[in-house]
Amino acid sequence: EDTDQERSTPESVKAILDGLTWLGIDWDEGPGKGGELGPYTQMERLHLYKEWSDLLIAQGKAYRCYCTREELDERRAIFEKQKRPYKYEGTCRQLAAAPPGKTAVIRFKMPDQSGHVSFVDQVIGKITKEYSDLDDWIMLRADGIPLFNFGCVIDDHLMGITLVGRGQEHINSTFPQVMLYQALGWQPPDFAHFPLILGQDREKLSKRLHPEADVMLHAHNGVLPEALLNFIVRLGWSHGNDEIISVGQMKEWFGFDHVGTTSGVWNPDKLSWLNQSWLKSLDSALIAERLVPFLLEKKISAVPDDRLIRIVVALRERSKSLREMAEMAVYFYTDEVRVEEKAAAKHLTRESRPYLQQARQLMADLSGWNTESLDGVVKGVAEKNGIGMGKVAQPLRVAVTGGTISPGIGETLELIGQTKTLARLDAALKSMESA
Repeated sequence: EDTDQERSTPESVKAILDGLTWLGIDWDEGPGKGGELGPYTQMERLHLYKEWSDLLIAQGKAYRCYCTREELDERRAIFEKQKRPYKYEGTCRQLAAAPPGKTAVIRFKMPDQSGHVSFVDQVIGKITKEYSDLDDWIMLRADGIPLFNFGCVIDDHLMGITLVGRGQEHINSTFPQVMLYQALGWQPPDFAHFPLILGQDREKLSKRLHPEADVMLHAHNGVLPEALLNFIVRLGWSHGNDEIISVGQMKEWFGFDHVGTTSGVWNPDKLSWLNQSWLKSLDSALIAERLVPFLLEKKISAVPDDRLIRIVVALRERSKSLREMAEMAVYFYTDEVRVEEKAAAKHLTRESRPYLQQARQLMADLSGWNTESLDGVVKGVAEKNGIGMGKVAQPLRVAVTGGTISPGIGETLELIGQTKTLARLDAALKSMESA
């Protein structure tokens, strides 16, 4: 729907297609002659809207309206003063000839007799509105551009759409659309009006007010598409007590009987929890592949090889996003680390220095650099000095990673490698000596 030429830009269209592609939601049809996909645009289909509006005029089901915006605004202002809702009076319904020099919009002609229009919503059930609550609504602007209620009906019918799913704010738009289907002798599709998604401020989620409404912002922040889809579908639908739901399960389990009728509120903590759950459960090779761009942002030219996969396995229990995982993975690749001041002050002390020296010597003599042997070194130093393993492991961790949080110390050192580990220990010991 690109009839708002100010808002519909190539960038806005790209944002929609990029979001769908990233989420893995594809489409199977497009107008391209070379086999390329989507999208159709309404501005390229204006001849179709004119064709069907002309037919409705010829059948007496629509008419040209020459009332100007200024005239309508004056009438509306009178009704507002009287605190009455304004409804177009049908001024141009019976005009025999066009007033000279005036352009016309095309209006749908509501039935003269009393009656009502109904449809059965897949979520809410049967909904009815009286004819008297509807007016002769505008189908086509004077420049031939369709308004929403007209353009979407023509498009949906010609494209064979059988189900229209949209937010509950569009319920009132459905009544004139059903009237149009009836006037054209077409079978309306099924309609399903879903509860809205609200921001934390309880306002309808919109890009203008809520950054989280931007799909690609989540991609940038390291959210997995599986997690975002899971999060969104659970805002308005449930399947028992299931929280972690795959796309395959969505397709298999989905039913309108479990769609809620109240709006869901965006919960960033829930999204973070779901993202961490998906980071833990998805194939580690897939996570490694998706992690590469975030590492490149940090000037780390990693590839999804066996080492990166092992790093993913080591970090996935502690990471809430790909971006956070990339932050934690940096020390595995850099030649040097920047040690946090607070961590150094607490753990790289005069007391811990001999433990690091002993560990460094034992590690240099290791014939096999693996988790088991490295954990054995830590345990041996602790037992020799009659202290807990943490008194050895934590200073080691700070010296080689720069901080106090990492996977198990043996696993961490194995992934960093012997050369880098010994070099970082040497640097830490030298710094401790000078201090």
